[in-house]
Amino acid sequence: MKARSLLPSLWHKDESGESPFLALHHEIDRVFDNFRRGAPWPGFRLPNGGVRFAPLMDVVETDKAIEIDAELPGMTEKDIDVSVVDNVLTVKGEKKEEKEEKEADYHMVERSYGAFTRSLTLPYEVDASKVDAKFDKGVLKITLPKPAEVKAKTKKIKIKSAA
Repeated sequence: MKARSLLPSLWHKDESGESPFLALHHEIDRVFDNFRRGAPWPGFRLPNGGVRFAPLMDVVETDKAIEIDAELPGMTEKDIDVSVVDNVLTVKGEKKEEKEEKEADYHMVERSYGAFTRSLTLPYEVDASKVDAKFDKGVLKITLPKPAEVKAKTKKIKIKSAA
């Protein structure tokens, strides 16, 4: 009678010589890569196959202000609402789907539509009356000036060479 290994077959290398655990690791990486490819931000796929819109933002802090650029292509300033409450900035709006009454067969739809809300917690409370928001060519630029007390507390630290 031939002896059989009592170890599960998962512990042995497959025909390619690769460990099954390494193969599992590669498979998990592939699944996540496919998810990211199939659900690119700023939109992500909903269970019904639709895409939810969420704008991309760049946030930069300077000596004088926090500056935010939000990409909102296909929208107008009337579609967007910007508010500041305490130290939270909220940008919300709706990108409406343009409907044309033609019969057409769609093979792929990648553009995103829908209502969105993005809220950012700021490192300090801002004076809402001094916040500036401009919309140009699909980009919303928000400037949140730093209060005088925050500017006064900011000190530049000189970095010295170790040598």
